[in-house]
Amino acid sequence: MPQLLLLLILTTLLNTQPVAGSSITPAIGVNELAVIINDADPISVQTGLYYATRRGIPSENVIHISIATRGKQITPPAFEKLKHQVDQLTPEHVQAYALTWTTPYRVGCMSITTAFAAGFDPRFCAKGCKPTRRSRYFNSNSHRPYDDTGWRPTMMIAGKNLQETKALIDRGIASDESFPWSKGYLVSTSDQARNVRAAHYPATLNLLKWRLDIEMIKADHIQDRDDILFYFTGLAKVPHLKSNRFRPGAIADHLTSAGGKLTDSGQMSSLEWLSAGATGSYGAVTEPCNFIQKFPIPAIVMHRYLLGEPLIEAYWKSVAWPGQGVFIGEPLARPFAAKKQ
Repeated sequence: MPQLLLLLILTTLLNTQPVAGSSITPAIGVNELAVIINDADPISVQTGLYYATRRGIPSENVIHISIATRGKQITPPAFEKLKHQVDQLTPEHVQAYALTWTTPYRVGCMSITTAFAAGFDPRFCAKGCKPTRRSRYFNSNSHRPYDDTGWRPTMMIAGKNLQETKALIDRGIASDESFPWSKGYLVSTSDQARNVRAAHYPATLNLLKWRLDIEMIKADHIQDRDDILFYFTGLAKVPHLKSNRFRPGAIADHLTSAGGKLTDSGQMSSLEWLSAGATGSYGAVTEPCNFIQKFPIPAIVMHRYLLGEPLIEAYWKSVAWPGQGVFIGEPLARPFAAKKQ
């Protein structure tokens, strides 16, 4: 994405959106989110029920299905049957989904989160270094994506075990209306192929520095920081994650080819961010090449999160071509929501 285009996008947003906290921004909340539980996976069942209870998700928004496979992917034909079942069970007012399992994370050549959001579509896939179908929701001001676009953005509440998924849920809830004292880290690494987002870091800093303490760092990692709300980098494996302290609601990801292979990545699984204390992350499930459109654009997700949008909205709106990437985290985390009177 050309730097001039990014500047135009951010300048327009900053000139048209309200200041965070000045009013209660309409957003996807507990009534608009459906929780999908895989009854064939005991951890999914426990995670889903814990989340529904802790967040107060209405019982009509809790959907039970059964996925026979515990492998990394589900075939498109099997998914089509599953998706039809889910569509039939989803209340019309629901705008987004939370999946309560870690595998499968992929449908054929697509991520499972985009498949649930928009349906399986080979145009979201790429053999070799090619563009894919664009998101209807990218950089949108909509807070009712299903009503406005026909898509239900989807996020996986994932983890290495039940303890980690429960901790993730607790962090997301703890972040609500917290307005944390925190920083954003834009880390420019020595990995030239994976460092492509760094070209936009100066523009991001200039546009958002009045609203958040942002530090641009030229290094392959940061460590021993206790104030992280955002951490964006490009590297196959990010060291020293657990030396840092992530604030509740923190978003962190690394641009690389296989971060979204949650349980079998030859690089670093995006789950490592959540294990270290982040509340949301993203990674590719099939080879994306280094198109920045296939990864979160830090300026957009940071801007929208700071405006008070929940994690699922801000993160989804920052990815232009989401077909090959999986969103993981606690969907309703909302650190900058206006405090209720």
